[in-house]
Amino acid sequence: MNPTQTLYSPGGSSPASQAAHPSSLFPEINKCRTMRDLSQIHAVFVKSGQMRDTLAAAEILRFCATSDLLHRDLDYAHKVFNQMPQRNCFSWNTIIRGFSESDEHRAVIAIALFCEMMSDEFVEPNRFTFPSVLKACAKTGKIEEGKQIHGLALKLGLSGDEFVMSNLVRMYVMCGLMKDACVLFYKNIIERDMVMMDRRKRDGEVVLWNVMIDGYMRLGDCKAARMLFDQMRQRSVVSWNTMISGYSQNGFFKDAVEVFCEMKNGDFRPNYVTLVSVLPAISRLGSLELGEWLHFYVENSRIEIDDVLGSALIDMYSKCGVIEKAIQVFERLPRENVITWSAMINGFAIHGQASEAIDCFCEMRRAGVRPSDVAYISLLTACSHAGLVEEGRKYFSQMVNVDGLDPRIEHYGCMVDLLGRSGLLEEAEEFILNMPVKPDDVVWKALLGACRMHGNVEMGKRVANILMDMVPNDSGAYVALSNMYASQGNWSEVSEMRLRMKEMDIRKDPGCSWIDVDGVLHEFLVEDDSHPRAEEINSMLVEISEKMRVAGYRPITTQVLLNLEEEDKENALHYHSEKIAVAFGLISTSPGKPIRIVKNLRICEDCHSSIKLISKVYKRKITVRDRKRFHHFQDGSCSCMDYW
Repeated sequence: MNPTQTLYSPGGSSPASQAAHPSSLFPEINKCRTMRDLSQIHAVFVKSGQMRDTLAAAEILRFCATSDLLHRDLDYAHKVFNQMPQRNCFSWNTIIRGFSESDEHRAVIAIALFCEMMSDEFVEPNRFTFPSVLKACAKTGKIEEGKQIHGLALKLGLSGDEFVMSNLVRMYVMCGLMKDACVLFYKNIIERDMVMMDRRKRDGEVVLWNVMIDGYMRLGDCKAARMLFDQMRQRSVVSWNTMISGYSQNGFFKDAVEVFCEMKNGDFRPNYVTLVSVLPAISRLGSLELGEWLHFYVENSRIEIDDVLGSALIDMYSKCGVIEKAIQVFERLPRENVITWSAMINGFAIHGQASEAIDCFCEMRRAGVRPSDVAYISLLTACSHAGLVEEGRKYFSQMVNVDGLDPRIEHYGCMVDLLGRSGLLEEAEEFILNMPVKPDDVVWKALLGACRMHGNVEMGKRVANILMDMVPNDSGAYVALSNMYASQGNWSEVSEMRLRMKEMDIRKDPGCSWIDVDGVLHEFLVEDDSHPRAEEINSMLVEISEKMRVAGYRPITTQVLLNLEEEDKENALHYHSEKIAVAFGLISTSPGKPIRIVKNLRICEDCHSSIKLISKVYKRKITVRDRKRFHHFQDGSCSCMDYW
């Protein structure tokens, strides 16, 4: 190997060309916008003999190997590389980088190219080579090769290079070797003096911290990630984005939103990645005010609303209960990508607007956009929420026989839910038993929920036992079966279920509702009196109860799973989390203002009946998003038409 090999080898070019940046020497290449343009220039270079110039060949290679993903052509690049009369370190780095940034299959080629480079006695890898090949090792999980490359980097004296080290740490993280990543991280970072570093080294250190935070988030260790984040001496936008996306992907939506608010109120401006990372969290929490602020920020900052960001905005407005604004976003977007269509169809579905969902699906087909499996999940969900059995059957068949899509477990779950809700329990069970794939617990839970809804205790027992064997520590089957027993007044069986849960230390998910008032999220549990305004809330609950009785309210006490006196059952219903949230909304917002609530579980029959009356008595529009769908209450009615 020749350690003095330079990044660019002139290869016969003039002295003037050695001083200029290579790209400036070939303006015709800079003007290329597509591979077709480049291939024409390449043909001219070959014919004129310019391809014998190392710089010219390197620039041709650079364009087809490292242009943006839409315009690069790695097969073409590989041919150019193989035909180069002289390959220098820059050429090797370019081709390795191109393949390392591609998919997993092509990333393997990057590793093979690196091995080939090592056999070239005239070229030695440098600090620009290692980040690319290490990225390829991380992407493909080739940890043994990665360890050998790690050893070579140390041998070549690159242990102090921040970007080589950050890619080494990333490789160990991506391959699941967090302990090895930690050793490297603490060895290279913790003892350094940030003040004495130049800008490049400081930036490199921040990258290392970000990689470690991302690693902990990938493992689901959000506490460790947060601890590192809090210890950072310097942060970047990527640091904030990593925390936000990590929290969101791990289901800590409130934490994701809190970090986002901390970021936007500080010295960092959210960028595109920030927005697409935090929008799912905002959607799950139903934080409409924050979502509207974010949308305004996007437009005010002139950030392009592409398919991904646009779909996230549609999803946010849909899940925050404002389907009209979701439609407005959708209508401004190009109609070429199935992602945006699917987001809009799903929005209609969760709002119970089945006809609109079907119309949107048909319009998508007329626009020449081929439906995806996700679009069909949304469409079948819409049919299920509206009880459109025949339509659901038709679209399930169309998905398979017309669009040639293999049904996923989610599609089967939608069909079971559709049949079960409609009371076709035997057909739903037969559908499950004839599935070509093994049904998961979600599919069986859909049938169990239908058994509870229609009071089929015998089938419910059978399905519950299957679920108890399949997911023994999940409370769902026990609670559903207890519900069915309680509705029959079979308290001995209810006690038996509760005893089994206690013995197995299985806990029911507590009902939780939250409401966003003036940008602040307020959470309430069942019988929750921990809120600072608990006394006012309780007074409002008493007032609500009195006014509802005058309006004809009759408690549905079969929803209470305890063997209590009727009066005690009524009191238990009085303090369900969604009722507490409604009471808080009434005392915290001006008269006539809509109230929007999110609940983690399915809304119970009594709360549904109660909130219908509350909307009429207090002349409020009340929106409740439960685990399955939206309920829009107004003037004593619900948008679900009591079918949910």
